[in-house]
Amino acid sequence: MGVYGIIILRTIVFYALILIIFRMMGKREIGELSILDLVVFIMIAEMAAVSIENTKDSILFTILPMVLLMLIQIGLAILSLKSKKFRDIVDGKPSIIIKNGKIDEHAMRKQRYNFDDLLLQLREKDIRSIADVEFAILESSGKLSVMERQQDMNDKNGDITIPLIIDGAVQEENLKRIQKTNLWLRQELKKKGYSDIKNISFCSFENGSFFVDIKDEQ
Repeated sequence: MGVYGIIILRTIVFYALILIIFRMMGKREIGELSILDLVVFIMIAEMAAVSIENTKDSILFTILPMVLLMLIQIGLAILSLKSKKFRDIVDGKPSIIIKNGKIDEHAMRKQRYNFDDLLLQLREKDIRSIADVEFAILESSGKLSVMERQQDMNDKNGDITIPLIIDGAVQEENLKRIQKTNLWLRQELKKKGYSDIKNISFCSFENGSFFVDIKDEQ
């Protein structure tokens, strides 16, 4: 059998083997994979790719560590099911990003999660405004779970959140979008008791009113 034939055969063998391994490790959505799952998947895929290219070494040199990784992952998954402490260490804990309508910047920084990420995931859930959110929890899988405030259906058709201040910095481009100026923003916020913009973590102007979130104290 020529080199190309060996490569084709190895590709088919590893394709079938990886399918079997992934099925034995359980069905999970890509977005719900744990750190352990990702590490094992990456290592197995890399081993298979290297073995397909290196036709001189025995295929068993790759199959053995792949099966060993599968057994380790299954063992750790069982341990994770039985021990919440171990599960919290490996998968991490959910983080409350918004609580009672207040944004928790400490939690966002800890998770390296920014306002762009927050607004993106809220839009994906058809939530137009942060003001509509009662609770937002960043799950260990990276998904954002949101509980909305109780409100009239008419309010659901309001303006979409356009950030005017993020982390104490005025978003000039967004001010232009709503045809307002920096001076107007500062004057309006001063009327509401916000004299120092640097103390504001997030501010938007929606439906004729401001949504303002003050930075958490250090």
